[in-house]
Parts: sequence; C-alpha cells; structure tokens
Amino acid sequence: MCRLLAYLGSPVSLEHLLFKPEHSLIVQSYQPREMSSGVVNADGFGVGWYHSQKDTEPFIYKNTLPIWNDINLPSLSRYVESKCVLAYVRSATPGQALDFANCQPFHYQQQLFIHNGRIVKFRQTLHRKIRSILTPDLYAKINGNTDSEHIFALLLSQGENNKHRPPEYALRNTLIALSEMAKRYQVEASANVIFSDGNRLIASRFATTSPPPSLYWLRDDPTFPNSVIIASEPLFIGNWNTCPENSIISVREDCDIQIEQI
Repeated sequence: MCRLLAYLGSPVSLEHLLFKPEHSLIVQSYQPREMSSGVVNADGFGVGWYHSQKDTEPFIYKNTLPIWNDINLPSLSRYVESKCVLAYVRSATPGQALDFANCQPFHYQQQLFIHNGRIVKFRQTLHRKIRSILTPDLYAKINGNTDSEHIFALLLSQGENNKHRPPEYALRNTLIALSEMAKRYQVEASANVIFSDGNRLIASRFATTSPPPSLYWLRDDPTFPNSVIIASEPLFIGNWNTCPENSIISVREDCDIQIEQI
C-alpha cells in the first residue's frame, strides 16, 4: 500500500511539508507504521503542486527511484512554495511495471489525483469492465496499467457525465460503481483517493471490506496554520482526526471541512 499526503492552505515550502515533520512522507517511505500490506514504499514517488498566484495547470515532479534516493528533491523542495500540494510514495502491486507511466500523481487538465489501495486481481477482473464504461477520450488517455489510473479515469468520466453536479457526486458514484463491480466479480477493492483542482481537496476512505487503509486529517495545527492536511499516517504529534470508514472528505478553499458517509 502506498502512503499519501495532501495539503491546502497558506503557501508552504515543499521542504517544510515533505522533510521537516518527524514522521514525514520521507520517513513513511522506509518506516511506515500503518501499512496493511507491504513493508516499504520504495517503488517511486511523486509530488504535484499548484502555483500560488497564477491560474495554471499543476506542476508535477516524480521518479521511479525511492524518494530517499532522489538527489534533486531536497533542492527543489527548498525552492517551491504552494498553497496546494499532493504527494505520494509507492509500494507497487506485484506484477505492475515500475515506470513513469505508473507513477502518481496522475494529471488531467487542472486535476491532480493520488490513490492508496488496490483492486485484487485487477487485470483478471475489473480492468476490462472499467475501460468499457469510460468515455472515449479518457480511455485514450490511460498510459499505464495500474488500477489507480483506471479509477482516476472512471472518476473523470463520472465528472463528465455529471458536469452540473459537485465533484463529490462524481467521487461517490465512482466508489459505488467500483463496489458494485467488485461484488459482481467477487473481489476486494479499496480506494483511499485524494484529488484537487488547486482550490479544494476531495478525499475518500473506502473499501469493500473493513477496514479500509488508514487516513487522517488535521486542521490549523500551529506548525501549519490556516491549513488542512490529509495523510495516510500522522506526520507529527497533534490533534489528528481519523477519517471515518467509507466516507468522503471535502476541504474548501477557506479550509472548511465537510464529511459525508457513502
């Protein structure tokens, strides 16, 4: 299972967010505390962020190296500041290729997406079914072979089919569809996802069987004032809140948080 991190709030340096906490994403890559499968997250990483002042598409930096071995990330992290950041470290499912096409965050226009979880026996079960219900343009944009990228494509397809609905609606429909397909094929699926357009965060903690992977949120900690952090594991000692099982967590630009059950 991968480890996720998302931030929304006052501009912060990547260094402060990724490296400084005592249980940072860097530490979680080699010493996670709450992974339900796997031992380390050494199969690549990625960071996506939005410009703090310009309305542009997000920037992405990723690598197939373990995050602790990337010599460029420390310097980059001191330079970049952003009000919205998504990051992850990867523990690849056996059989999935270790290449850039399978590295997250995935990106489409203004959207960034990261996923922690898995669809059991994905290639033998839901792979073809998910692809069969995608819109043609999103089908064509899938570059890798991970279940994560296919869940993102399904989410985007749901968004295109419900353009006048809020993005939470698309995520809810995606998770319900995933659950129904998993039940039909008698496989387990889990989908802790976080996606953003740079102005808000929308996340889920979800699995077809309990418990789903761990996920927490924290608002306005003195170390990160005027902000919300969502993470697979707490980054430091603080008033972290456990995201409820099978829920959607919405964080607005003013850092207001809403949680609804699926």
